[in-house]
Amino acid sequence: MDTPDLIKVLKQKRIITADVVASLQNDPQAVRGNWEDLLLEKGAVTEEQLLQVKSELLGIPAIDLRTEHIDQEVLQLVPEPIAHRHKIISFAKTKEGVHLAMVDPTDLQTREFIQKKTGLPILLFLIGKTSLDFGLAKYHSNLEGEIKHLVGGEPTIKTEAAGGATKPDEVEGLKKMAGEIPVIRVVDTLLEYAIFEKASDIHIEPQENAVTVRYRIDGILHDVMTLPKMIQPALVARIKVLSDLKIDEHRLPQDGRFKVEKDGYRFSLRVSTIPVFDGEKVVMRLLDESTKAMSLEQLGFLPEQLEIVQRVIHKSHGMLLVTGPTGSGKSTTLYALLTLLNTPSVNISSIEDPVEYRIERANQMQVNPKIGLTFAIGLRALLRQDPNIIMIGEIRDQETADEAVHAAMTGHIVLSTLHTNSAAGAPARLLDIGVEPYLIASTTNGVMAQRLVRILCPDCNQPYKPDSGFIEVIAKEFNLEKLMEVYARLKLLPKGASRFEDLTFRKPQGCDKCGPTGYKGRIGVHELLEVTTDIATQIVQKRTAQEIQETAQNNGMILMWQDGFIKALQGITTIDEVLRVSKE
Repeated sequence: MDTPDLIKVLKQKRIITADVVASLQNDPQAVRGNWEDLLLEKGAVTEEQLLQVKSELLGIPAIDLRTEHIDQEVLQLVPEPIAHRHKIISFAKTKEGVHLAMVDPTDLQTREFIQKKTGLPILLFLIGKTSLDFGLAKYHSNLEGEIKHLVGGEPTIKTEAAGGATKPDEVEGLKKMAGEIPVIRVVDTLLEYAIFEKASDIHIEPQENAVTVRYRIDGILHDVMTLPKMIQPALVARIKVLSDLKIDEHRLPQDGRFKVEKDGYRFSLRVSTIPVFDGEKVVMRLLDESTKAMSLEQLGFLPEQLEIVQRVIHKSHGMLLVTGPTGSGKSTTLYALLTLLNTPSVNISSIEDPVEYRIERANQMQVNPKIGLTFAIGLRALLRQDPNIIMIGEIRDQETADEAVHAAMTGHIVLSTLHTNSAAGAPARLLDIGVEPYLIASTTNGVMAQRLVRILCPDCNQPYKPDSGFIEVIAKEFNLEKLMEVYARLKLLPKGASRFEDLTFRKPQGCDKCGPTGYKGRIGVHELLEVTTDIATQIVQKRTAQEIQETAQNNGMILMWQDGFIKALQGITTIDEVLRVSKE
């Protein structure tokens, strides 16, 4: 709701004074527009007072869920993760429709989701944090009873992670629990909500007295559910059954996968389990198999970067490497490049771990170390089938690197990924792996480094000018004079702006379309090193990454952080996002 209206009414009703507002307006929460939590935290208002004022402003009745009987069937109309993240409880169902209690009734997207899911009209009610906590606790009151019933009281299953061997009858007990309705319901809810929120990963983390579930959304982890500790063995067992993992192995890490189909979408899930102090941690990565490869423009490349990419990938042979940490979008970029090169006149083959997207007419092979099918062996086999273009999921050892270099030397275009922090660091990484410098220089056409930044929600971002203190901080880390030169070269400076202090950027606010984050989606920031004669000479001479980067920059290369600041000036992302990914 509109914060100025709320503050105005609170002052009119003499619940708070102008002096209180003045004393708090420089607080970080106030700057972010989070006045409600700030006033409650400082004791300036009570929850009841705040609810009453909001109810009058919004014209929505307030309710205290502690006085309501909530049936489990009605409660489950809203999946628990959605209830947690969007602060919403379904507490009654009548002939008029579903009664929804919300902390933020202006969250239209979630209301539409619930209405579509139930097929019933929505009746809105307003609640505070106390009522919300009461409603969220109801999810587990019945679940704990069901789990206790399944295991005949408090669970006594001892796993190898705790130091004991799993006995046959205990294994059968786990299998039975994994197939029971409460556990299936929890896992299905986790998956359903992850798909709804476009999460990339699900983290299930055992604690001493509970199990925490977190989702990675747009690269950031969010808490979405806390489960009773007693469900942990059955929950892990259920996921292991789906992933075809050893249900009785708790002391060693395991990797598996399974698929789900939901509302016309197909998702492949990569599952990883590791033993930790309080049990087994499970991470599931979601890959949308129905997603088509994006174009380079959609991935966020600048026009002059696109020119370099086109020049590099249309050479007759050689390597183009994409670098960055895990989760920086390297595979997505490779698929976009393959789609660009994919014509009926060429043979495209790949060796991947895993195959994330299907590409029409491409021959995609998946590594399988269990049977000895590694990147190097698979690549050797691919070369015998005379491909024009080869994509290698990752160069991680000398054998794979040697095969990739050999392929690039013998008339093939090779695309692959490498783990380095910058484009200029790739030659040094290949040297460390064991590739000769003259081979690196003669086969590498280009190196692309990238990170992912969150995109500002287009509906609620606001303009602002960074203050002098903030500019001082970023000036210590980045060369802002050089940045202004790049802005000028690309003709991005507004009329009359000659200093960084003159520029206007944008910041997140948060609305019903993006949730409280103020961001929606992600885009890449890149730096592209074209291996020119100058750069090749430096590689042969084993020059440092810093020296190679300086030469490339003198030749016009836009550094990754500069690309980020360009997108910040264009209102695509924020300076804070650029600072966040620049530390990776």
